[in-house]
Amino acid sequence: MACRIEDYALIGDTMSAALVGRDGSIDWLCAPRFDSPACFAALLGTPEHGRWLLGPDARIRRTTRRYREDTLVLETVHETDEGTVAVIDWMPLANDRTDVVRIVEGRAGRVPMRMELIIRFEYGSIVPWVRRLDHQRLGAIGGPDALEFRTPVETRGENFTTQARFTVGEGERVPFALTWYPSHEDPPDPIDPEESLRVTERGWRDWVGHCTYRGRWREPMVRSLLTLKGLTYEPTGGIVAAPTASLPEWIGGGRNWDYRFCWLRDATFTLYAFLGAGYREEAAAWRRWLLRAVAGRPADLQILYGLRGDRRTEERELDWLPGYEGSRPVRVGNAAKDQRQLDVYGEVMDALHLARVTGVGPDESAWGVQRTVLDFLETHWQEPDHGIWEVRGPRRHFTHSKMMAWLAFDRGVKAVERFGLEGPANRWRAIRDKIHAQVCHEGFDAERGTFVQSYGSRAVDASLLLGSLIGFLPADDPRVAGTVDAIQADLTVDGLVLRYRGDQAVDGLEGPEGVFLACSFWLVDNLALLGRQDEAEQLFEHLLSLQNDVGLLAEQYDPKGKRMLGNFPQAFSHVALINTIRNLTAGNGPAQERSRL
Repeated sequence: MACRIEDYALIGDTMSAALVGRDGSIDWLCAPRFDSPACFAALLGTPEHGRWLLGPDARIRRTTRRYREDTLVLETVHETDEGTVAVIDWMPLANDRTDVVRIVEGRAGRVPMRMELIIRFEYGSIVPWVRRLDHQRLGAIGGPDALEFRTPVETRGENFTTQARFTVGEGERVPFALTWYPSHEDPPDPIDPEESLRVTERGWRDWVGHCTYRGRWREPMVRSLLTLKGLTYEPTGGIVAAPTASLPEWIGGGRNWDYRFCWLRDATFTLYAFLGAGYREEAAAWRRWLLRAVAGRPADLQILYGLRGDRRTEERELDWLPGYEGSRPVRVGNAAKDQRQLDVYGEVMDALHLARVTGVGPDESAWGVQRTVLDFLETHWQEPDHGIWEVRGPRRHFTHSKMMAWLAFDRGVKAVERFGLEGPANRWRAIRDKIHAQVCHEGFDAERGTFVQSYGSRAVDASLLLGSLIGFLPADDPRVAGTVDAIQADLTVDGLVLRYRGDQAVDGLEGPEGVFLACSFWLVDNLALLGRQDEAEQLFEHLLSLQNDVGLLAEQYDPKGKRMLGNFPQAFSHVALINTIRNLTAGNGPAQERSRL
């Protein structure tokens, strides 16, 4: 059985990533890219679907973990009856190959260890041909994929499983390395584990050294930035929403989605996160990815794309996998790409406007893209859509979507006014004002004094918290305070925010879900804008307490069961954390800046 979601840690090489459990089992690895089929899929099944266990073969008294300072190098320390041992896990920062390297280090006494390697390609469905190459090497081939395994420890194979038992004493270090390569090629040269460790640690620390943030809560800021960098596909600058697929939004439920893609609506939030910490190159790379991905007809704009800007992300179910703690179906690919979500047009406009305002490198094509987007939106903004939460029910006139359409035209007007770019500013200004008036009339419940989820509805939605953050209304407008109060009354559990109340008529899905962590950070932002600083900081500290022992956050959280839910780690949660820190400490954070763009 897989660990609890919060008992995993991330290692990665900015090409792919793996999840390592507290028990020393790597239960998820996709190689050579984030979106490749998993060769370890025990996370969504059983050990027989692939894993790599490395841990003590003795009674464990205590296990502690940490990332080595300012790195994604994981160190797990097991204290046993026989002594203490550390397992150091990382993926080398070498973008021309994919390796997972582990070193067992004796700290005290002599500790018996156990290793179990079960390789299964294509999400656990393919048992590879495994052969011994020499006394220190094994090779596994299955279709297009091949893995080479190296260790000085004697191994034995049985029932398509490679096992080893050995003992490590104080001061001893025992290396293990696993390398993916295409099966039609020769394996790459062997890696030097000790040198790789030094180079990888230095690479991560050099990157962190560029962080310009020196304020309060720097440690969670840096850990979140490292997580975002670890979720970045270096060749293109695309950032995956999470490195996992089908971790459930409620244990045993069917809200299980593949998040190994790049979402357009993350664009502006991510730019703010990188720019506010001094990472202009990462921001520029994300902007370049965005421009390449959206190239084409605006009518064909998708809400999500592949790592390279791929448009084909067909969804399918893997019926041979039982799912995380029995949560089925297990899905890979994501059919939400086919939905109409008008809010992403606003996100694209806002992201490109922010890049222009902050001087993230010139790009002559950006304004052409924006003009084309506005031409399309001019005749489509009044249509219903599926909304920010990708509901699988009927289209509606979601209030947040209309607010984002307003934002799109607002950014177009400001591009003409502030930068002298060519465009029909008067016409856009009129459309902007028309949308604003419509939202304030159709999307507002005057009786309760709150904006509502969709026109004609009386329900609230956490996405309404973004209204003040994008400048749709100033923070001191009573309609903002009324909306915040309504969301706190209707959508919070233990102070944390649900996206909306489960309603199958709206989202077309059965079963509950957890509180949404990014929305909870947006509530902190709104409280700060309203001058409720003490309340904002109290909620923020509560959110920080939900991080796992190595500082990672999932998409959602179950306040009753006190456990993480959804895909993990979640980029959107960490982006929101970064921006909220700046909102609370900078005095001129993203919430204030975005409303004045």
